[in-house]
Amino acid sequence: MNNPSTRDLVITRILDAPVAAVWEAWTKPEAITKWWGPEFYSAPFAQVDLREGGVYVFAMRAPEEQGGVESYTSGTYTKIVPMERLEFTQGLSDKDGNRIDPAELGMPAEFPNELHTTISFTAKGTMTELTITESAWEMSQMYVYSYAGMQQSLDKLAADLASA
Repeated sequence: MNNPSTRDLVITRILDAPVAAVWEAWTKPEAITKWWGPEFYSAPFAQVDLREGGVYVFAMRAPEEQGGVESYTSGTYTKIVPMERLEFTQGLSDKDGNRIDPAELGMPAEFPNELHTTISFTAKGTMTELTITESAWEMSQMYVYSYAGMQQSLDKLAADLASA
């Protein structure tokens, strides 16, 4: 049954890079740390166990003027089709990947404990169409912030791919 108060967050972006480069940007820790996080944030750490059932942990550091705090996102890969599709869970965690209730970090009640994310990679000539779907967000300000943050992260990804 559909819940009218939730919706999927869906972002589609055409990146001027082949699928192999975009796939690597999402699956190689040294590539992830170049672009993960919204504008002005850095990604000091990424750990990836790229197999179904494998766990990932990504760190994000706020700019100094916002306190320089590090936060972590982790999850489990549930489906991997190389160069085509990644499916995984995601939620807030500590640096070791242990899940943390968002309320413990001062997040609003509507911030999800866990999301299911699907990323599809589709070749469009020498470019890649990337579609990211985060399932069942509650309609709230956090949905808007997440959408904006992912768009900014993808801007950084596009710039990194263009400089490669």
